[in-house]
Amino acid sequence: MTDQSPAPQSRLKPRRIAVIALGSAAVALVATLVVGNFMPAAASQCAPQAVKAQVIDSAAVGQLAALNGTGTGRGYTDLAFTDAAGNKKSIADYAGRKVLVNFWASWCVPCREEMPDLQALAEKYGAEPFDVVPINLDVGDSGIEKARKFLADENLTLPLYPAPFEAFQRLQREAVTVGLPTTILLDEKGCELGVLQGPAVWNSPDGYAVIDALLGA
Repeated sequence: MTDQSPAPQSRLKPRRIAVIALGSAAVALVATLVVGNFMPAAASQCAPQAVKAQVIDSAAVGQLAALNGTGTGRGYTDLAFTDAAGNKKSIADYAGRKVLVNFWASWCVPCREEMPDLQALAEKYGAEPFDVVPINLDVGDSGIEKARKFLADENLTLPLYPAPFEAFQRLQREAVTVGLPTTILLDEKGCELGVLQGPAVWNSPDGYAVIDALLGA
């Protein structure tokens, strides 16, 4: 005769229960860190700024015609990167200053062509409350060396600010842009006022007009 009585249920020992609880806590902690690194912080939210965005948009003509005034409420104070020495930085470090953030990589040909113009822009407006912040996305073990070599070969003195590619993927997730180079114009609170997908001739009267509009907005 076949024994059809229900099999006895296994009972978890107290030690095993404790291990499972600790494992669950560890998973929760990792999830929290991932979400914190990949989701915009509440402190980065900004009020919509339609009027200021329109000022930027109206100034974007000619060589800068592809730039769009936005001002929809996106903020970037929590956008993190490092300097060439590995010290942590973020857009919050530029509080009180208007900022042009440019995402670039040494393997991106349009990025390479645009960098001298961005340096000229930084030099022209060096006395203003304005900064060019070039965020480099050369990933991999030799990425920072490739970026450093490019800047040296071209005699560029723009700062080298490496960042993981996840910093750029944030823009892709939020439908800000899809590729490199990408430039974002920020106000003194780290709030987005304009976005340019692709390169531009910044060292030109049209480029100056956009920066003048940003400074006056």
